[in-house]
Amino acid sequence: MERLTAEGVDVVRVVYPDLIGTDRARDVLVNHLPAACAHGLAFCRAVFHTSPQGDVVPVAGGLDAGLPDVTVRPDLSTLAVLPWEPGVATCLGEVTDPATGAPAPESPRDLLRRVLARCDEQGLRPIVGPELEYFLLEPASGTPTGWRRSPETTGAVYTAGLRADPENHLLRTLRHLRDLGLGVITGNHEFDGGQYEINLTHSEALDAADRSFRFKAAVKELARKEGRLATFMAKPFGDAGGSGFHLHLSCDDAEGRNAFDDPAGAHGLSAVARHAIAGVIAHAPALAALLNPTVNSYKRFGPDTLAPWLIDWGLDNRSAMVRIPPERGTGARLELRLGDASANPYLAVAATLAAAVLGIRAGEEPPPPLEGYGYDTSRAALLPTDLSAALNALEADTDLAELLGKDFTDSYLSYKRNEVERFQRHVTDWEFTEYAYHL
Repeated sequence: MERLTAEGVDVVRVVYPDLIGTDRARDVLVNHLPAACAHGLAFCRAVFHTSPQGDVVPVAGGLDAGLPDVTVRPDLSTLAVLPWEPGVATCLGEVTDPATGAPAPESPRDLLRRVLARCDEQGLRPIVGPELEYFLLEPASGTPTGWRRSPETTGAVYTAGLRADPENHLLRTLRHLRDLGLGVITGNHEFDGGQYEINLTHSEALDAADRSFRFKAAVKELARKEGRLATFMAKPFGDAGGSGFHLHLSCDDAEGRNAFDDPAGAHGLSAVARHAIAGVIAHAPALAALLNPTVNSYKRFGPDTLAPWLIDWGLDNRSAMVRIPPERGTGARLELRLGDASANPYLAVAATLAAAVLGIRAGEEPPPPLEGYGYDTSRAALLPTDLSAALNALEADTDLAELLGKDFTDSYLSYKRNEVERFQRHVTDWEFTEYAYHL
């Protein structure tokens, strides 16, 4: 308290993720921080199951249990001063069940911890490097959504500076994120107008997920301060590409060496790396439910999109679902290109690690790597084409579901199937335009 007060901080924002990765929080006055650490902050457990429209989805532990509490305690090891909000610091919150003192079953951060314990059993310490894309939008009256891309410049992929970012959004954002301590390293304008990519340095898996979660919340908050909207929606516009969430994954062994590197192994990869690739390939349909978690996610997929469409892998091949970058030695890793930016970072990392662990346990080899340009359905199986199919694949993948935990998997399936049901009842603008004047 003395240090925070000396730094001019009088409020600490305690933040934690819900099932879809939305930041839930409470501002705590500094003089109440000791009590918040000792006794925790009470939140309704149903916040984990609340839809983006504010509806409480009926899942176990929510409405049927009388809307009980969870307790959230500040994790002061994650404390950081917000560079853009004078007098405010922020930290992550640890979520527990007050009846048992155990982590809440739906807590995404604790799900990742449980999966990391399984990695530890294999003598592996996962290292993750996240890459996230998003669209920046500005208000536009008269458009169907009330928003347009900011700016709408085309042909500016892999550029920086005023040509594609005339108001220097990217520079301001990079500097704020750096000062927040999120480990950002580079940023650029991406393929479509108003689309940006910011990369974070690699680190141990929990830290990488923490930083990705905080990154997404910070980017959205900074855009709001400018009167704009930053969205990590998978595909917000039909005439543009989607936004990805690529994960670079390697593992250190007990001696701290990269367990994926082996100069004598096939393609310079160790057996551990090849088994991990095989696991991701084998469990890809179920992984889609967690890495492509919305109805909108599946509009990002397709041939010639540079987003995955088939379940395959390749050596330095960006048309494959799993790309193996050319570095070896300490840089040996796989890049999973399946995820889109709407994914909850904790669930995306946990699911990917779970699939890799299952592959390492099984000890199987992956199929031959893709050669040439992908998207040929004669060479590999299709990924799920909609959220319902992906959820069915997750439910059917009992090995992956067991490793993630039955309580979590059941809650997630119920929550997401509610989303599908609500979408199926909704009449879209496309349907009205397609049918109303002709039928």
